[in-house]
Amino acid sequence: MPSLVERDQAVVWHPYAPPVATPLFAVRETEGVSIRLDDGRWLIDGMSSWWSAIHGYRHPHIDAALRDQLGRMPHVMFGGITHEPAVRLCERLAACAPDGLERVFLSDSGSVAVEVAIKMALQTQIARGRPERSRLLTIRGGYHGDTFGAMAVCDPVTGMHGLFEGVLARHLFAPRPECRFDEPCEDEHIAGIAGLLDDHRDEIAAVILEPIVQGAGGMWFYSPDYLRRVRALCDEAEVLLIADEIATGFGRTGRLFACEHAGVTPDLLCVGKALTGGTMTLAATLATGDVAEALGRTTSEGAPGVFMHGPTFMGNPLACAAANASLDLLDTGEWRSQVAAIGERLEAGLEPCRALSAVDDVRVLGAIGVVELHEPVDMAVVQPAFVEQGVWIRPFGRLVYTMPPFVTPPEAVDRITAAMQVVIGAIER
Repeated sequence: MPSLVERDQAVVWHPYAPPVATPLFAVRETEGVSIRLDDGRWLIDGMSSWWSAIHGYRHPHIDAALRDQLGRMPHVMFGGITHEPAVRLCERLAACAPDGLERVFLSDSGSVAVEVAIKMALQTQIARGRPERSRLLTIRGGYHGDTFGAMAVCDPVTGMHGLFEGVLARHLFAPRPECRFDEPCEDEHIAGIAGLLDDHRDEIAAVILEPIVQGAGGMWFYSPDYLRRVRALCDEAEVLLIADEIATGFGRTGRLFACEHAGVTPDLLCVGKALTGGTMTLAATLATGDVAEALGRTTSEGAPGVFMHGPTFMGNPLACAAANASLDLLDTGEWRSQVAAIGERLEAGLEPCRALSAVDDVRVLGAIGVVELHEPVDMAVVQPAFVEQGVWIRPFGRLVYTMPPFVTPPEAVDRITAAMQVVIGAIER
């Protein structure tokens, strides 16, 4: 009888993997902050299932909301129809997001939320009589998703999509902000993006970036002052600002949204991942009233007066019920002390990694801990090594990082950091 891994390797194709994925580990169940493998071993999840399971697994409040919704209406189309879970969710997102974001467009993945934001920005410029403004400006080191519009604004090197460069839309890339989170943004730090905005202002529809924390493109944390200055530059050039908070939204950085560190409101805000607490796939793009007004305008330049997008599973009631339940948990405010406590233990637990020969940098913000190496890791060696240490960590490139669930107890955080020390310590430069 073939094992589950053997059956998988015969037919399944995994993300960022060849047709036959290896190493591969079969999972039997999840509970709390742990994953149980098919062989009975329990692993502490240091990744929150790609940063989404912020309340851990099988949280009773979210599970109850899903069971209740399943008994009434698992799905219905969203074209011409509305329902309570979606309306309530959109009301709550508009209420908790940075001031001025009034309209919510639901979709089913983070990449699609970014596609929606890009299309909204382009269509807004058409409605304003500026169809020539059709390019995007972004910063190096960014990651925005795997669909074609999103790939085109990922970093051409660290964004993993250089293979498609010849067929992607050609946008503009400013240098990565070099001012760290706790540093001021000096004129030289902003000069690159300011110069591109000035030189290409008649071509640019929007600036898109991940506020404060760049995710899969490099796990870099930059100064809130940089974001404030970008907001001012966008206002002066009359281009939109898109904030991709798919990785940072819902408390991961110590604020509910990373934009709050800078006190700015983007014109468009993308959220996903943790939106449902990691139980269902759901994402959203929030827009200001000005953007909504432009998209509702019919013009002689071709603006149709409607937004031209509509996912089949948009507003899925089950996913919306899970998201509302996740927001219930966030509304208690406990996440603030949880994230702060995790951050303190990550700081202490990862500090010894600075002395390891393979390590280039260590950085922590909120419930995010990153160890950057001099060279890329060998996943065939490193992934099983973490499993042997009893934790699930999924490095990429030169980055070994953790984003544990907010409910991770102190001793489990310590086990994660201890495992990172051991595994990284075994890597020779």
